[in-house]
Amino acid sequence: MIRTRGKMAFATVVMALVAVIFIIPFYSMIMMSTHVNENLFKGIPLLPGGYLLKNIETVFAARFQNYYINSLIVSTGATLLAVAVSTLTGYAFSMYKFRYSRQLFSFILITMMVPAQLGLVAFVVEMKVLGWMNTFLPLIIPPAATGFGVYWMKNYIGGSLPGELLESARIDGASEPRILVSISLPCIMPAVFALGLMMFAANWNSFLVPLIVLNNVHTYTIPIGIITLNSAYRTDLAARITALSIGTLPLIAVYLACSKTFIRGLTMGAIKG
Repeated sequence: MIRTRGKMAFATVVMALVAVIFIIPFYSMIMMSTHVNENLFKGIPLLPGGYLLKNIETVFAARFQNYYINSLIVSTGATLLAVAVSTLTGYAFSMYKFRYSRQLFSFILITMMVPAQLGLVAFVVEMKVLGWMNTFLPLIIPPAATGFGVYWMKNYIGGSLPGELLESARIDGASEPRILVSISLPCIMPAVFALGLMMFAANWNSFLVPLIVLNNVHTYTIPIGIITLNSAYRTDLAARITALSIGTLPLIAVYLACSKTFIRGLTMGAIKG
């Protein structure tokens, strides 16, 4: 009994230290956003300053709210589309047997091993041919084809959704769409939420592709908008850090709202996948 309590106490201390390590960068970011730009070159401040409102004013004077709306549109659209495609594809690979299914799934896994930067030139050329440059379409449509999402959903569905349950529904006369919506989706919802949260964070923080395909200030997303926050004669790092702090709020809000489902999706997938 004493040994068990000792292990629990040790684990609690270790987790607390890890939590502190992860919190320190966020704390430093918030503290820096309260100081004037010149103070940041003297070192990382540990105490808040009195320049937060001025930094916020500088941020929103640069139409940061437009970048915010653009990021919400792109991240929400890309996430919904990617989750839908990944769920349907993973469900098909797990629940149905068809010709070349293993080869197709192996091809999807191979795409995960190829760095996206290798196809960046061809991607830009394709977007120009389609006439999608300076629009949100390159940031919403292509991310739907995510190999990781298909891999994630296939493993989760294969480990948590028994085939006998679907066979019973078929015997009772249920159609395949009805089985998917009424039986399968409620069982795999933790994985759907977990994948959605990961996709939302990835699209919200995406920098390279928006930097290349967006050349109009009215279409900038938050990561691109942050690097444009300069005054006429200096690089305003304090304003950038303030914008970065504001930009993390949706991610924190989404995680807090879905944290239990997200953790359950991760743990169940790790155990059964």
